[in-house]
Amino acid sequence: MKRIDKKVADAYFKTRTTLIMSFLGIGVIVSFGVVLFAESLTEVTFIGIPIHYYMGAQGAIVTFIILLFLNAIISDRIDKKYGIDDSRNETIGKGKPMDH
Repeated sequence: MKRIDKKVADAYFKTRTTLIMSFLGIGVIVSFGVVLFAESLTEVTFIGIPIHYYMGAQGAIVTFIILLFLNAIISDRIDKKYGIDDSRNETIGKGKPMDH
């Protein structure tokens, strides 16, 4: 197993934590923020539907799906940036019995 420098590991952890917290913040705003300000958002429409109604019915789910794909893509890029290679981990782990 490859040893990673503590500074690199801390930077990786900080980057991943920031990414996750950002996506969680967007999720909270999309799901709860729109509901909290529904009355003031009645004037705003999206494809002819009031935005608070659209977000409650479909927009929040679509946003979560987009966030999942973005998280996967950005996480892969971060892993490559810090030298984390899943395919190498899989080849190392093959053929070895697991100790329980």
